Amino acid sequence: MHGNHTAHLEYSDEEELKTDVCLGFFLMVLFTSSYSEVDSVDLDLADGGDVLNELGASFPPLESPPVHFDTENNTVVTAQTGSTALVPCVINNIGDGTVSWIRRKDYHLLTVGLATYSSDDRFQAIHLQHSEDWTLQIKFVQQRDGGLYECQVSSHPPTSIFIQLNVVEARADIQGPSEKFLKPGSGLRLQCTVLQSTEPPAYVFWYHNNRMINYDVDRGINVTTELSEKSSTLTITNAATRHSGNYSCVPSNAQPASTYVHILNGENPAAMQHGGRGLSWLQCSPSSWLLILFSLVVLMC
Repeated sequence: MHGNHTAHLEYSDEEELKTDVCLGFFLMVLFTSSYSEVDSVDLDLADGGDVLNELGASFPPLESPPVHFDTENNTVVTAQTGSTALVPCVINNIGDGTVSWIRRKDYHLLTVGLATYSSDDRFQAIHLQHSEDWTLQIKFVQQRDGGLYECQVSSHPPTSIFIQLNVVEARADIQGPSEKFLKPGSGLRLQCTVLQSTEPPAYVFWYHNNRMINYDVDRGINVTTELSEKSSTLTITNAATRHSGNYSCVPSNAQPASTYVHILNGENPAAMQHGGRGLSWLQCSPSSWLLILFSLVVLMC
């Protein structure tokens, strides 16, 4: 019994030894194979082999989205003389492109990026970092600035849109006829409105002849101005002969307007038309009429 037990133990140890040897050999082969594959991949990558080519074919480079203008083509912008015009150009997906502004009527290059290429320093490109807005700013706009402007991006191929700038001449207008006739003691009301203005005036001054009268309350004159409404009103509740004369409405950003006020003091309004000279020749004495008739007879003979 004892001998059999000893033989069984020896057989068990031998089986375990064989198992360990086989397992070790298998691990060695596996490690060697894996190392060879890694070397093979590294060599292929280093030599530009098939593995790199296959990866390039599987993952093609992403294309950049095309340039897109948020500002609509043929947009019309209106500015008044003397103001600052802002010609818009909002661009998406500009990438590495450069924005240029060109005045189309003479193909004059105004700006490239943020640099001004025109000798006229009234032109400037306005752009904030990381912004998509490339606005062309024109200071102290003049009538000759009106026309077509091109906003161009140096993509491949270049792409652009066109903006029309209209320049208007703002002017003041006093309602009613250019001459007004009043009786002493009556009220005078002059209403002035700024027309064709793209922005409110900074002020509106009223002049009586050559004197500014906005604050002449002690003279019976009251001026009320609504800048946001682009209007101003002058009122005199009790007009007197001293209030006769030329009245001018002078906005800060528009051409002035004038009207002449006559305060009648027993005069004939018809004789005062056109500065009091229009029909005055009709008021002749009888002797004058006889002299005129005699002259006509002599000429006819």
